[in-house]
Amino acid sequence: MADVNKNLWAPWRMEFIRSLEEEQKDNGCFLCHYWAHPRQDAENHVVWRGSNAFVVMNRFPYTNGHLLIATAAHQADYDRLSDEELLEMQVLTRQGIRLLRETVRAQGFNVGTNLGHCAGAGLPDHLHIHVVPRWVGDTNYMAVLGDTRVVPDGLDTLYRELVKSAAELGIVGQ
Repeated sequence: MADVNKNLWAPWRMEFIRSLEEEQKDNGCFLCHYWAHPRQDAENHVVWRGSNAFVVMNRFPYTNGHLLIATAAHQADYDRLSDEELLEMQVLTRQGIRLLRETVRAQGFNVGTNLGHCAGAGLPDHLHIHVVPRWVGDTNYMAVLGDTRVVPDGLDTLYRELVKSAAELGIVGQ
């Protein structure tokens, strides 16, 4: 009889969780810190900003180009955001998808929000949307299944490329 109760280990996730805990002790919410310090956008990999939300590269990506679309407001629930804030997050999500299609030639996307610790939120107190680019034959969930992440490009290199492409596509400043 097959053992159907196998464990899937993702110990790399602890690096991310611990970094958030340490950062929150020292600086509070990292997304709030990023929003409050626009002069550090390149250092923090903030690709662009809107009036109520912004696009930032995930420092612990599932795959190359993993973006976070975050509200400027430190809120955990959709119900606490205005329609204007929610709409802007969705527009930035659409623009992020367009940018990744053009820049890294993504063929598909996982787009979603984890609400609460039990749903997998590493930062449950600040609402954000994940935009994860995918390709035919890509690594999918190798990080969970094989304790390995395959990220073929450096954050700084891809950041510069995304910022340049966002300007060329007319996404920034819309």
